[in-house]
Amino acid sequence: MKNRFFASSLALAVLLPVATADAQNMLSTEQIVESLRGVERQATLHPDELRNLALDNIKRNPGENAPKGVPVVNLLENLRQFNVEINFDFDSDRIKPESFVAMGAIADALHTPYLLHQKFLIVGHTDARGSREYNLDLSQRRADAVREALVTTFRVPPESVQAVGVGEEDLRDPANPDAAVNRRVQLINTGF
Repeated sequence: MKNRFFASSLALAVLLPVATADAQNMLSTEQIVESLRGVERQATLHPDELRNLALDNIKRNPGENAPKGVPVVNLLENLRQFNVEINFDFDSDRIKPESFVAMGAIADALHTPYLLHQKFLIVGHTDARGSREYNLDLSQRRADAVREALVTTFRVPPESVQAVGVGEEDLRDPANPDAAVNRRVQLINTGF
């Protein structure tokens, strides 16, 4: 069996690059708000649809690494989103304590008047280590862990956030499928 994730991370994309572990303590609520606000209409994204696209891609294109050009990318690329590094224990969905500073900044942003009544989708991604089916499951568990922390620890309204994992089916750097930049969670504003 392939090696699974090393001290893996997920990242919550568009306006700012993925923050490094050191930089996550410098995140500001304003950066997150500015990256996520400005949605004028509701996106028609449903977590089950994204997960089914990932599962269909695994079935249609079996093998070690996911092919480029997966339909998931087309659904996500034009939406307001933000990336930040969230670290997890090895091969686990346990969020490391040092990531709670970043999680707090995210929660603060979601509590601002600009974002308070909008809906968000947490999309979990992995690198290509491990089987694609395993990665799909791990990415879901990690996206669920981020959602659970936002809802329980930071009191983000549960109806405002949903979580879905798409594994390695949407690599950020397909030329380097095992690169850390592929391990991320996108926080996407789907609107009202």
